[in-house]
Amino acid sequence: MAYNFIENEKKWQKYWDENKTFQTDIWDFSKPKYYALDMFPYPSGQGLHVGHVEGYTATDIISRMRRMQGYNVLHPMGWDAFGLPAEQYAINTGNHPETFTRKNIETFKKQLKSLAISYDWDREFASCDEDYYKWTQAIFIKLYNKGLAKLVEMPVNWCEELGTVLSNDEVIDGKSERGGFPVVRKNMKQWVMDIPKYAEILLNGLDEIDWPESTKEIQRNWIGKSIGAEIDFTVSGTDKKFTVFTTRPDTIFGSTYCVLSPEHPLVKEITTADQKEEVEKYVAEAASKSDLQRTELNKDKTGAFTGSYAINPFSKKLMPIWISDYVLMTYGTGAIMAVPAHDQRDYDFAKAFNLEIIPVLEGGDISKEAFIEDGKHINSEFLNGLNKQDAI
Repeated sequence: MAYNFIENEKKWQKYWDENKTFQTDIWDFSKPKYYALDMFPYPSGQGLHVGHVEGYTATDIISRMRRMQGYNVLHPMGWDAFGLPAEQYAINTGNHPETFTRKNIETFKKQLKSLAISYDWDREFASCDEDYYKWTQAIFIKLYNKGLAKLVEMPVNWCEELGTVLSNDEVIDGKSERGGFPVVRKNMKQWVMDIPKYAEILLNGLDEIDWPESTKEIQRNWIGKSIGAEIDFTVSGTDKKFTVFTTRPDTIFGSTYCVLSPEHPLVKEITTADQKEEVEKYVAEAASKSDLQRTELNKDKTGAFTGSYAINPFSKKLMPIWISDYVLMTYGTGAIMAVPAHDQRDYDFAKAFNLEIIPVLEGGDISKEAFIEDGKHINSEFLNGLNKQDAI
């Protein structure tokens, strides 16, 4: 006799639902615990797609296996129901977000149940539930009271048509992923979390989790812990100063120019009259690019000369001050001392604009590329002959 898949599926889905087969007793300490958490989907009007099903099937396989191995498994589901898509849909259609969000959730839930995934539905919640978001608000208040949440003015991806700030992932070729509207960089006040204060703990924690090394490296880069020094540079002929952060202060004798982020507040103040038009044009062009386009995807170095010069605090040489989109206002101080002989990005920029390249570390062939290894210091006055550790 042929096996009737549809009939049997419905039979057991009904049984599991009525008998709460996958309900988790968190007070059962007789078994080892296992927590299987999926990324909560955004309940769009389109319903589930195959990408949802692929991921949820994988975690369901693991959850069922762990139950058979004797684990007390917690496998919940919920809804990432706050966000720009719901807001934009409400604005465009005039429909209240509460109404269509709840309707979409019911559709998603029905689809997930038809897949017979072993969720504990008694633990279901949506991020738009007051009982949920009151706790995110409570966490924010605690962070704020500890000085870890700050309101600062910083460059963001602004979409006028959507009336909101977008993440880098939501910007594609200068346009919003949703709707294809123009996106520009502009300074706005934003709440930011002081992640660097927890950098050491976060980095150490990565060593304890069973993730692919490539994924861990992405997390390390995101955490972005850097050990270095801040150095002040004076703008020649003025009383204005700017600060750079560098992990290699010992290479300062090889610094031949400085670069400011196009969003740096000092740009307008130090740009000379004859360079104003070029600088303003460049700032406008940079405003249409995401951070990703300006860094990882930025193969050809571009920039504009401000017309001003900084004074190297050690060699006392004048260093031209440029702006370039490969320097981000959100990293470090938004300004760098360029050492083209020993940094490939600085090297490429110097070659593009015919700027001076002075080697201060022994080794390599700077006629071909930057020498990014370590070596004894040269052309560095009192640092000559020292290695990196001794020089720093």
